[in-house]
Amino acid sequence: MEADLYFQSELVKTRIEIKDQTLSEISKELHDNIGQIISVAIMQLNICISSKDVQMNELKDLKTLLAKSLDELRILSRIINKDNLLQNNFLEAIQQDLERIKKLKKIKFNFNQIGAVPTINKEHELIIYRIFQEALHNSLKHSRSDLFDFHIETTDSLFILKLKDFGIGYDLEKSNSGIGLNNMKLRAKLIGAELILNSDSTGTSVTIEYPLTQNHED
Repeated sequence: MEADLYFQSELVKTRIEIKDQTLSEISKELHDNIGQIISVAIMQLNICISSKDVQMNELKDLKTLLAKSLDELRILSRIINKDNLLQNNFLEAIQQDLERIKKLKKIKFNFNQIGAVPTINKEHELIIYRIFQEALHNSLKHSRSDLFDFHIETTDSLFILKLKDFGIGYDLEKSNSGIGLNNMKLRAKLIGAELILNSDSTGTSVTIEYPLTQNHED
């Protein structure tokens, strides 16, 4: 009973953190990306209004900017609806995160999948997704890497998710409390998974090994 209550409280905490992360992403997208695009479009529009002889290429440039801002708003809409997406396909939510960050930060991701994604308890999917979010956030913040490998694999007994950067690395013992590694380990333990962390001067990898046992399925 006590273990169930603890799990449910951690699940609520995880949902809140995902919502907070989503709001943070929306704020950053609006300020750093969409806001800048619209500001440039308004400047170009003002030039066109004040000009007696508007060139067709100027109008085409303005149209391109407005179309780009519309595309960014569509991406933003997908971020807002992330909770709904997670109810159906948490891997798709991860892939959309990677695509959005790749576009926003001008970095590269190599994505590799071996085997079909198994059916996993939805509550456990949510926790795996949050661990992925934290691992990615840590890498983006600390690694200084512009290349990331994302690997998922399904074996007879395990679902494996691995994120690797090619940055500067860090001391796992000294960094343990500062960048949320303890939270990631506790969450992995909560769903019976193992979190494997490796870091050296060639980069850092975070691997989640989730056992495919009968009691984990929906």
